[in-house]
Formats: sequence, structure tokens, C-alpha cells
Amino acid sequence: MYPEDALLPLSGLQHLLFCERQCALIHVEGQWLENRFTAEGRVGHERVHQGGGRTAPGVRTAYSLALRSLELGLSGMADAVEFHAPGPEEPRGVAWRPFPVEHKRGRPKKNDCDRVQLCAQAMCMEEMLGLAVPAGALFYGTTRRRQDVAFDPALRQTTREAARRFHELVESGRTPVAEYAPEKCGACSLEPICLPKKTDGRGGVQAYLARAMNPPLEAPE
Repeated sequence: MYPEDALLPLSGLQHLLFCERQCALIHVEGQWLENRFTAEGRVGHERVHQGGGRTAPGVRTAYSLALRSLELGLSGMADAVEFHAPGPEEPRGVAWRPFPVEHKRGRPKKNDCDRVQLCAQAMCMEEMLGLAVPAGALFYGTTRRRQDVAFDPALRQTTREAARRFHELVESGRTPVAEYAPEKCGACSLEPICLPKKTDGRGGVQAYLARAMNPPLEAPE
């Protein structure tokens, strides 16, 4: 269990799984730049995070729900949580079932970063409410479709491991060296700070000192 003052932003799990260097630049060094993609995502989340709720037959939706888990050492906010009414076959007094829905601006991703972030929200709710949260959904703005996510044991273990690595990274106070990957770096708003093409292991202090101690020979006149 983590103390209250050691909780890290839940959203950092997505940064970690996308790129550990990006995660450290944001959560260790406090760096941030915005580009079109981050601006569109921020505007989309501002619309959802206006708070309040909505009621429909059999479903109550809460927006901007504050979350916390001492087990994972995370805190944050859920975009939306739907509470589904018990079915008619269920006994009286059964609680409404939480179903988190996370909004994303783009398309479904190939890696687990979005699913892990959503699973962490579910695990926070389970700890806070004492209720099972077996599934949720990701809503992608480009496709305008939901992608259902089951919080199975494998995804939960991946989420716990990501939370542990996130804490270790922040506690180390170190930023990993860059590893240039066109499919990631081209869309990253921190690329002008990270400079992955110049610092991806071919550079650095050791390489600089080696060049300084062994300058190239001058061409004869």
C-alpha cells in the first residue's frame, strides 16, 4: 500500500506504456509541450470533465469521477462511469454495476496503453466502492465507436506491473535515453525536447567526451 502523498497520476500509465522516456520527461522533469493531437485530446476531455451526470432508463452516468487506489499508488479522474441497474432476475438490494468509459480522440491502439489506463480506473473503483468492476469501454473519437474491454487477470496483472514500474521510474529521478521510433516520435508533442534522432544512444556524454579527447585530424593544406 502507498501513502496518500505518494500517489501518482493515473494518466501516467498511458505515458509509461507509450514511451518510458516521454513518461519521465513529463512526470520526473515536469516537461510539457502541446501539439494538434494533445490539444484535440484536451478539448475533448474538457467537454467530458464538466461534471454532473445523466439518467436514462436502467443507466445512471457520472462524469469526472475522482478515483484513487492505495494498492496501485494512483489517483485521477474517470471521464464517465455508467452505473447499470441490476437485472430483473437478480435479487433485491443488489448494487448498480459500475462500468467505466474512457474517451480517446483517435483510433484504437495496437498496444495496451489505453486498456491499462481503463483497467486502473476499474481497480480504483473496486477498492473505493467494494464492488466488482469486470468490464468497461473505450470510446474513440475518430471511429465514433466503443471498444469493450474485459478486465481479465492478465490485463489486471499488466496494470499492476505498469503501476509498479511507474513508481520506480519516478522514484529513480532518471530519464531514460531516447530510442528513436518513427511511428511514435512523429506524433509525440515532446519530440522537440526529447530530440530522439540526436540522443538515441549514439550521442550522450560519453560519446561527446570521446570526440573531444580524440578530435579528427585536420586535412593537409
